[in-house]
Amino acid sequence: MATLPVSLENITEHFGPHLARSLGNRLATGVEPDKTVATHCCFCGMQCGIHLKVKDNQVIGFEPREDFPFNRGMLCPKGVKRYLQGAHPDRLVTALERDPNSPGGFRPMEYEKALDRVAAEIKRIQEKYGRDAFAVLSGASLTSEKTYLMGKFARLALKTANIDYNGRLCMVSAGAGNKKAFGVDRAANPWSDIPKAEVIWISGSNVAECFPITTDYVWQARENGAKIIVVDPRITPIARTCNLFLPVKPGRDIALFNGILHLMIENDWLDHRFIEQHTVGFEALAEHVSQWNPKRTSDVTGIAEKSIRQAAEWWGTAKSSFLMHARGIEHHSHGVQNVLGAINIVLASGRIGREGCGYATITGQGNGQGGREHGQKCDQLPGGRDISNPDHRAYVAKVWGVEADEIPKAGVDAYEIFREIDRGNIHGLLSICFNPKVSLPDSDFITRALEKLDFYVAIDFFLNETAHHADVVLPGSLHEEDEGVVAQVEGRVIRINKVVEPPGDARADWTIIQDIAHRLDCRKGFSFANPGEIFEELRVASKGGTCDYSGITYEKIEKQNGVFWPCPSEDHPGTLRMFEPGSWNPIAKGAGPFYFPDGKARFNVAPYTPPTEDVDADYPVILTTGRVVSHFLSGSQTRRIGPLVDQYSEPRLELHPKLAEKYGISDGDQVTVESRRSSIQLPAHVVTTIRPDTVFVPYHWAGRQSINRLTISAQDPISKIPEYKVCAVRIKKGLRTED
Repeated sequence: MATLPVSLENITEHFGPHLARSLGNRLATGVEPDKTVATHCCFCGMQCGIHLKVKDNQVIGFEPREDFPFNRGMLCPKGVKRYLQGAHPDRLVTALERDPNSPGGFRPMEYEKALDRVAAEIKRIQEKYGRDAFAVLSGASLTSEKTYLMGKFARLALKTANIDYNGRLCMVSAGAGNKKAFGVDRAANPWSDIPKAEVIWISGSNVAECFPITTDYVWQARENGAKIIVVDPRITPIARTCNLFLPVKPGRDIALFNGILHLMIENDWLDHRFIEQHTVGFEALAEHVSQWNPKRTSDVTGIAEKSIRQAAEWWGTAKSSFLMHARGIEHHSHGVQNVLGAINIVLASGRIGREGCGYATITGQGNGQGGREHGQKCDQLPGGRDISNPDHRAYVAKVWGVEADEIPKAGVDAYEIFREIDRGNIHGLLSICFNPKVSLPDSDFITRALEKLDFYVAIDFFLNETAHHADVVLPGSLHEEDEGVVAQVEGRVIRINKVVEPPGDARADWTIIQDIAHRLDCRKGFSFANPGEIFEELRVASKGGTCDYSGITYEKIEKQNGVFWPCPSEDHPGTLRMFEPGSWNPIAKGAGPFYFPDGKARFNVAPYTPPTEDVDADYPVILTTGRVVSHFLSGSQTRRIGPLVDQYSEPRLELHPKLAEKYGISDGDQVTVESRRSSIQLPAHVVTTIRPDTVFVPYHWAGRQSINRLTISAQDPISKIPEYKVCAVRIKKGLRTED
């Protein structure tokens, strides 16, 4: 009998693709795993299911997880290579303290001594300057148990008002807009509704690169006959396969939405019954958009009148539709207005709260939804409660076993924390899962502020660029080194399973926070033995809030493969689709599906305002920023994964041939890009897929390659999200010569 040579090709041919996938890593490494653990990807808000393979307490590979309904075994390039970060030589395995005389500027220290120093510095600063002089910056990639604990830790152990999180850079404009219109902040629909829609509208989302698995849902809709409308300054990969592309000038999205609604009203493409029975405020909005005729809309947005009319007709006459948006319309000084404009055309169509008809805010970070629900925002308490509401404060205080007046009032947002450091009002900082030196705009200012701190402690698993400024670094846990829950993009609460133990002196993040609390003489409320105990308290703390998890248990999550919140009791299945008639909500109490006392959604007048910094003779080019497929956020993880670095090794300046010709730039040339704040040198990437008045640079790199040295720190007055998506720059071929 002939023997086949061992290869993936032969296994696939003779035994099928499933076995080939199962054996793929074993053939590549020659190592048989000890176990395979079902969990989820550590990156974006899709939170795709994945199996991780383990040998000797080390993740050595992966297998597709086909039982999780969202991705059904599919993964993007980041998901496929995520396992490679675990054994990286940069992994923090001991506590560090700053020492300019040591290699790398740090020396190891014992974990217990590090905790002692952290606690002593916190006490010193707060005794000298007051409780609010010490601030906390947390993260939206942490599990919900950790985000809940961070809010509680800041307010009870530190007794500081100043806690915020990096979701301030991501989802807050969407959240604020959702609350103004719907009364609650959650994506309205499961992704399974996307293929059932006749029209898909995608605004400001590079779906194919940032959320690749969502592309499959859009393409399913297309194959079912749906028309796809994409709005973006760039012809992104998803736009290359759409039916109608609207190349909006950055910062002008609200003008487009107002113009679309103008045409819907003019042509009577409205659901009058829905508007009358389920909404308020339409008359004032209709009066406002009456001025947004197609010509004015075209003049402001840079989109041809013909295309605007076509988009309005497709959207207005559809029987079912699905609108989704992401940071492209949210990263603006008027991001909330953009979001409200999008919601207005959804409500006017009446196509929400039923199968195949919906609206979604695409979540960027791993727990971008859950991370903004349970109390780590500066103005929020668990369950989506308002920290300024006396009833909300009283309820949470009872759960925590304190008086309501012991809970600090609202603090300042993440960027304002650095302004307060610069002003000398905040002297100490603790950060976890946050790299503001790379991710915040005008990052040279952030660097200067970090150096003004009396004391800074960072908790992380890699020494990111911000942590290089820390006085003490505590080694935290990777995604696979702990357990808990996250709420993914659909509002589905899922379980992250522990795969391996943290190496060396690294600890689960919740353990570190409790250890610090104990050294601050605060043991009450910080004696959880495991994440499950934290979750049980979170369930109680969220009960009756808009983000009600009280009916969700770990066991129920496992049984149902995730539970959609709100879920008010253990016999409640969860809320698959928001705003369906008769659906449970704690605010309307049967009056209607929306989270206001009368049960009705709100139309909001959303006036157009230009970007804070528009182009002029000195800075005549628009700069916009975003992601690429192989990297994630500030790049702390993906820039350490070799195959992902190989795929996109450095940032490039993307510009149109017309703009390149104007400045004598060829593909590959070094180009200086300068804003009013700083300058950067990048290789040119000349493409026809961008507006001729706009340049694009991805933001995943640090130091001299960091585009956020140029971006502006202007913020939306409601959400406080920075205006990453538009600022004015000038470009010049060649390297900048210093004066």
